Amino acid sequence: MITPQGALIYTMVLASVADTDMRDSELRLMGDTVRTLPVFRDVDPETLPETTRACLEILTGEEGLDTLIAIIRDSLPVPLRETAYALALDVVAADGKVTPEEARVLEMLRHGLNLDRLVAAGIERGARARWAVG
Repeated sequence: MITPQGALIYTMVLASVADTDMRDSELRLMGDTVRTLPVFRDVDPETLPETTRACLEILTGEEGLDTLIAIIRDSLPVPLRETAYALALDVVAADGKVTPEEARVLEMLRHGLNLDRLVAAGIERGARARWAVG
């Protein structure tokens, strides 16, 4: 188990690498998120690279994706599971497109976090509204 904040960071990293490429826009968003959201107020943004490396190490291991999602789920209190999903959606949306691989990872995350489908749909709609361009 890791801290809830660590699990939120793992969620953002997972969303970023879902399409096998961590883009600058995604990395910037993760850094900005850790610096600004109240849930991260006790987290030193300088630890983000170290936490990212730890997450990637788990992800590249045997059963990496399933293991990572289980760690995230088990480390988050239920109310922060919705926050995790919202952060994942924001990271995926940061580059302006959602690939099939990203959509699949988001679906696996949603199921792994045991999010109600209607709740998830609301979070997804909010993300679309935040990231809409004209």
